[in-house]
Amino acid sequence: MESVTKKRSAAFAIDLAISTAVTFGVEKLLRKKVKSEAFHALITPTLVMWSLEYAQLKTCGSTVGYQALGLKLEKQEGGRPMSGQIVKRMAYRDFISSLDYLKDRKGFQLEEGALMPHDRYSETIVKEVECSCKRCK
Repeated sequence: MESVTKKRSAAFAIDLAISTAVTFGVEKLLRKKVKSEAFHALITPTLVMWSLEYAQLKTCGSTVGYQALGLKLEKQEGGRPMSGQIVKRMAYRDFISSLDYLKDRKGFQLEEGALMPHDRYSETIVKEVECSCKRCK
């Protein structure tokens, strides 16, 4: 695995841990109003993860995990991704990619760490950025 691919995996794990912690809090608040276990198992985690990821990518182009590992999401032409690109990227990664993989396993290959199938679909790219903290300079 390439360096960027390893960083992306670790960044996703960080973001997932944060999302899980927030989901527990949200679920605790919603338990009194929504009694459906299916809702809490399927809908709540997805909505929390997508909301956190969308808000972070929209405001600064990276999530907490991406920032921790020196990564940033951009449009292929450069600059912050647009709202539609962020939503397309999340939807493809979480839902559509599974169907594409089942249809054509050989054609579903990773090219390079900075460009995965959901990045190709949404016309985005993940880049490594220089750390701007005092410790790294």
